[in-house]
Amino acid sequence: MPGWQELWRNLMRDITHQVSRLGHEQIYNPGYSIIEKAYIALFGMPIIGLRIRARNVFSLIPGGRKYKRILDAGSGSGVFSFELGRRFPEADVLGIDPLKKAVNSCTHIADKIRAANVSFRQISVEQLPEQNAFDLILCVDILEHIEDDLAALKSLYGTLESGGILVLHVPSLYRRYPIWKKSLNFDVETHVRTGYEPGEIQEKVRQVGFSIRESGFTYGFFETLANNLSYMITRARMQNKILYSFAFPFLNLISLLGIRSRPNALGAAIFVVADKDQSVEQN
Repeated sequence: MPGWQELWRNLMRDITHQVSRLGHEQIYNPGYSIIEKAYIALFGMPIIGLRIRARNVFSLIPGGRKYKRILDAGSGSGVFSFELGRRFPEADVLGIDPLKKAVNSCTHIADKIRAANVSFRQISVEQLPEQNAFDLILCVDILEHIEDDLAALKSLYGTLESGGILVLHVPSLYRRYPIWKKSLNFDVETHVRTGYEPGEIQEKVRQVGFSIRESGFTYGFFETLANNLSYMITRARMQNKILYSFAFPFLNLISLLGIRSRPNALGAAIFVVADKDQSVEQN
């Protein structure tokens, strides 16, 4: 277990990234306007859900290890990939995404910021050809976009080396919305399923061969409140950008009140930290 000094340093680092730095490299994203890039330069990546997921997911990566090759499975705009490259400068980080436009944008950004240890490839999670290639995999809010999620998990299991770590994050089937009421999770256009129940995703992870080290909910009260207010503005469809630009700094501060919350009964998302058991591989 890490000491309180290490926990405090990690917490302060996360707050610093959450307030201003996370995703700052997106000022080089060719898909953003000059105004959007200026806003990102000031506040970092202005997506509340992404900020909440980042602070939770990065805190879940087991410490005390030297990771050599890391996979960001479903890299999108590359925010997590670039952050992994900064946090683990001695590791090679690969971000994969099925969309050519996303991969091209990320490659352009990597060249601009000279992120020599971060690269990108156009491929879907289900089609990963390399076996036993990575010692750490992040798969953050991706499975809900994939029809055959079991095939995706099998692919991740195959490409993880023996003893490697999977950090998985998915939306929960239910959340508190607007404040206290238990409701189905948000309707997002690109999702093929609303979310998962904890036992359901845990069973799928075990079914493909992983051993679960830790699992639970993320998005506590303040994080969920900030995320719900964000959804009321954008409807998860990037609507009302001007209003959202004014609201984001305040929503981010609200969410920081619940930094790294781990609700016991219900959270808007579920995490699973699992490993590829060496003993299973040998049998």
